[in-house]
Amino acid sequence: MSILKKLKFPTAHTILFIIAAVVCLFTWIIPSGQYDRLSYDDENKVFIVESDEDSKTFTATQETLDKLAIQIPLEKFTSGAISKPISIPNTYKNLEGQPQGFVSFVQAPLKGIMQSADIILLVLIIGGLISIVNATKAFEAGIAWLAEKLKGREFVLIIMVTILIALGGTTFGLEEETVAFYPILIPIFLAAKYDALVCVASIYVGTSIGTLASTVNPFSTIIASDAAGINWTVGLNSRIIMLVLGLVLCITYIVRYAQRVKKDASHSLIHDQKEEIEKMFMGPVASGTTKLNTKLKLVLLVFASTFLIMVYGVSQLGWWFLEMTSVFLAGALLIGLIARINEKRFVTEFMSGAKDLLSVAFIIGIARGITVLMEDGQVSDTLLFYASELTSGMHKGLFINVTFALYNGLAFFIPSSSGMAVLTMPIMSPLADNVGIGREVMVNAYQFGVGLFKFISPTGILLASLALVNVGYDKWLKFIMPLVILLAVLAMIMLTIGVYF
Repeated sequence: MSILKKLKFPTAHTILFIIAAVVCLFTWIIPSGQYDRLSYDDENKVFIVESDEDSKTFTATQETLDKLAIQIPLEKFTSGAISKPISIPNTYKNLEGQPQGFVSFVQAPLKGIMQSADIILLVLIIGGLISIVNATKAFEAGIAWLAEKLKGREFVLIIMVTILIALGGTTFGLEEETVAFYPILIPIFLAAKYDALVCVASIYVGTSIGTLASTVNPFSTIIASDAAGINWTVGLNSRIIMLVLGLVLCITYIVRYAQRVKKDASHSLIHDQKEEIEKMFMGPVASGTTKLNTKLKLVLLVFASTFLIMVYGVSQLGWWFLEMTSVFLAGALLIGLIARINEKRFVTEFMSGAKDLLSVAFIIGIARGITVLMEDGQVSDTLLFYASELTSGMHKGLFINVTFALYNGLAFFIPSSSGMAVLTMPIMSPLADNVGIGREVMVNAYQFGVGLFKFISPTGILLASLALVNVGYDKWLKFIMPLVILLAVLAMIMLTIGVYF
């Protein structure tokens, strides 16, 4: 019994390596296979069909799509709405096995880090920016001021953060970018007498429920609808209802937990880490000696502006990681000038902040390495083929709920929401026709299934988020699983209503 007490849940890095090892084992057990892929060559105005190692060119016409049983309007390709290769129905074939061995296992995290260089660089630059702001003591003064203003109404912070981030998730797929918010908001939540889990939940649950009930998100809703051959506005009302109901459920769940912790800190699931986490984030706040003067207000204004500019750039200007990272680097340099931090101290503080988030950066890379193993092992299409075979011919009520469950499982093997859409929708959406339901319900099943799995996904951004506050994955599962079950029931009710009404 004493040995069991000494056993601790492994770190995020170890969990990911264990998952990578299991995926390697899967590539030895699950047969390799692949669907043919169709892509549109905008320069030559032709379709390219890739089959194993063969490649053929076809004229880009609706007739070509009809012959290939792809029920998607031609303009979806020519307009650029579908830019990634899509799976061609009824073309699955077994391939020679590509089992991933020890060398592949070792190289996978390195390949993942190389492929994730853009988001890793973003994380490191954000770490440097946070450290520079900390050096000015602007956080210390700002948090003390905000804690005083919110006294007795701290729950408003939970509602506000969750709703705002959910809106980002449902409109433009706000997800990886939220890594930037944790170091800023955690001290504020701790000052409000909540624990770090409340902050993680407000941010991560916010983006997850936004993803689950995406309304106009081009990276999931629009791509999936296009790949299913329907207009993305079809089924929009049901997604809005799901977003509202899901948000109410999530906020109520978080606030109830937060109020219990506020009344009695021993009710916190991470109570044993209270001093450790407060030392990480509340050290400078405790002194309470720094006043929020004009210079520090200007520092906080520049700091907040970097995030507003990032959100605007991503949602309106088509920015991605290079542009986002540039904004944060520029913000750090400007704050250094405003606070008159000398060159040597600036470099020291910036490097120290980047070093603090190096562990998070490695987690992101290792998680991407798992996807590399699945791609190289060529098992994702095999799982999709078996899933389509399993659901074919079912009664429509059972069909849509089994499909929802299957998307939960497929999300482990295909963590990219846009990748999942273009790979699965051309295969799965015709099955909806066979059982007599609208394809928009199939799009909803895809979104609800992929979105629900994100609440617990170890191969996404979750473990990196938990690592920022040194919270174990086991503690998160204990906190989130009741909410996941409630959301699963809600999603199944919404899907069943969509089938029959």
